[in-house]
Amino acid sequence: MKARKLLHTRYRLNDLERSVKFYKEVLGLEEVRRHKSPRGSELVFLKAPESEELIELCHFPNSGPVEVQPDLTHLAFSVDSLEEFGKHLTALGLKFSDGPTMRADGSGGIAFIDAPEGYEIELIQVSKQVRSSETY
Repeated sequence: MKARKLLHTRYRLNDLERSVKFYKEVLGLEEVRRHKSPRGSELVFLKAPESEELIELCHFPNSGPVEVQPDLTHLAFSVDSLEEFGKHLTALGLKFSDGPTMRADGSGGIAFIDAPEGYEIELIQVSKQVRSSETY
């Protein structure tokens, strides 16, 4: 017996609505569903347009406040252009927390933004050449 497929990744939060707004407005994720778990957690599931896997945002005050350690974990998303994403951030009054750092060979680059609660988001730009061969 083995695991067959990654279904979702969960991040527990102090302020559910603030984070849902960030993931939808800044990253363009779609809210797929929302419900309460049997133990009382408020759950919101989000999805990137070209992904099957979901992100589960969880608010469960009974387990205490969330304190995210620096560099503990991050989510990584592909973007067509870090330059254009930077303009999008600026229009929202935000900025990259690190980068962008482009590869010298022009094959892409990475940048980071901080989500509410202190979780880090990595943004990866991969050139069309590399994308077609699916290697990075």
